[in-house]
Parts: sequence; C-alpha cells; structure tokens
Amino acid sequence: MTLQMKLGAITLDCPDPSVLAVFYQQATGLEPHPKSNADFAALSSEDGLVIGFQRVEGYRAPRWPGQTVPQQLHLCFKVEEDLDEAEARLLELGAGKPDHQPHEAARARVLTDPAGHPFCIVRG
Repeated sequence: MTLQMKLGAITLDCPDPSVLAVFYQQATGLEPHPKSNADFAALSSEDGLVIGFQRVEGYRAPRWPGQTVPQQLHLCFKVEEDLDEAEARLLELGAGKPDHQPHEAARARVLTDPAGHPFCIVRG
C-alpha cells in the first residue's frame, strides 16, 4: 500500500523572517499567515500550502552554484508573463541574479531571494 502524503509546508531558514516573507508575498501574492512573528513568518495559499521562514542565528546563505555553502533547497515558480518582465520585477523586489545560468534564457532563469536561496522562474 502506498502512503498518501500531501505537502503542507515548506520552511526556509533565514536571518530575518519578516523580510523574506515580504519578498515572497510581493512575488507570489500569497497571504501572510496571521500568527507570523519576528522569529517565524509564513505565507498561505488557498489550497493550504504554507511557505514558512524561520530565523536562524548565524545563518549562512547558500553559494549557488558552488558548494562552499550548499543550497538547502531549490524552489521553482511558473510565471505567466514574459520571463524578462518577471525577472525585472523580482530584481526590483530584491532578488539577485547569479552569473551562472544553467538553462536557456528563454526557458528558465535562476534567481536568488534576499536570503540567498536559489529559485527558478519558468514559463507556465
């Protein structure tokens, strides 16, 4: 028998949960969780998925694509608009763009959030 599991939450370590929650809220439109605070902030989707951000003292940002400080996870977001437009908006919100881009620019882009976590945007 296969165990049926549904993903309920993804939590990212970071130095400042409020800053990262604002970035992802502006990027995704997800709603802030009412019990967010300075040590743990979260966003909720309509289907119940929660993206959480927890404060970690001495946090060290991943160094993608290198492995000096390896990436702890990799998020991938589908976007409906043109990738150039989506990238520009995310950069305005505080995302970074690593020099190393493993995909064709027309297909996907790798960016980093304000805490250094890599994530992709792809055409939806």
